[in-house]
Amino acid sequence: MQSGNDTRMSEFLLLGLSEEPELQPLIFGLFLSMYLITVFGNLLLILIVVSDSYLHTPMYFFLNNLSFVDICFTSTTVPKMLWNIQTQSKVITYKGCITQMYFFIIFSGLDIYLLAVMAYDRFVAICHPLQYMVIMNPQLCGLLVLMSWITSVSHSLLQTLMVLRLSFCTEMEIPHFFCELNQMIQLACSDTFLNNVVMYFAAMLLAGAPLSGILYSYSKIVSSILRISSAQGKYKAFSTCASHLSVVSLFFCTSLGVYLSSAATQSSHASAVASVMYTVVTPMLNPFIYSLRNRDIKEALKRIIGVPVM
Repeated sequence: MQSGNDTRMSEFLLLGLSEEPELQPLIFGLFLSMYLITVFGNLLLILIVVSDSYLHTPMYFFLNNLSFVDICFTSTTVPKMLWNIQTQSKVITYKGCITQMYFFIIFSGLDIYLLAVMAYDRFVAICHPLQYMVIMNPQLCGLLVLMSWITSVSHSLLQTLMVLRLSFCTEMEIPHFFCELNQMIQLACSDTFLNNVVMYFAAMLLAGAPLSGILYSYSKIVSSILRISSAQGKYKAFSTCASHLSVVSLFFCTSLGVYLSSAATQSSHASAVASVMYTVVTPMLNPFIYSLRNRDIKEALKRIIGVPVM
């Protein structure tokens, strides 16, 4: 077993999604296209919200933060993957791997917390409409985002420090396209019992609590909508949270599907392919979901480009 100092000089090999040479150009083109769509789509959404005063509300404040996090979330993994394909190299340094893992945990956690915060925002808007602007004041909105950042950064720092204590014996192969926490722990040649305990406990606490909050918020939302007498009123109430509900369903269904399928098949390669759904596809689709299903966004875009709003 090598010492900690030797460990820091080691390198890892990211095996990616496929080792077939003929598939590399296709994978490069596909992921480059998805990455560019993700970045420009979310940047456009941020620009629309910032530029239009009608959208300076708590709902769109949280949406702006989610779009920024989605850009960062995808940028932690895809550029390195594209670089490795372009240079025909699979190498990532130990420091690079730790850094990638650190930021990946931060932004994946922020995605979860912001979705929970947005569910609470929709709960207040539908269940307590008369008190909405009083409850969701700028101070509370800023505090909710700040607490999301603090929690996510603290969790990531804890997990990273736990990995730094591990020893890696030789140059190791990671059957993934990025340095994922679970893969790093599995590759260690020192005792990983404490790492596994911390990882699974944190996952249950820091992912389970936001998911419970989302489910509770939407149970109250559905209950409130069902009490509305008119069909038009029900449709209007549901339309205010339809986009967010779509994003929540897409993110949690794909991420849970990845971990359940990987646990069932024990195939790291299958897990890597499935991870594309919530690490790349979901951030790419989010701006389209919010723009196509949101009348306010479409009207704001028309105002920006000078098209008359009917």
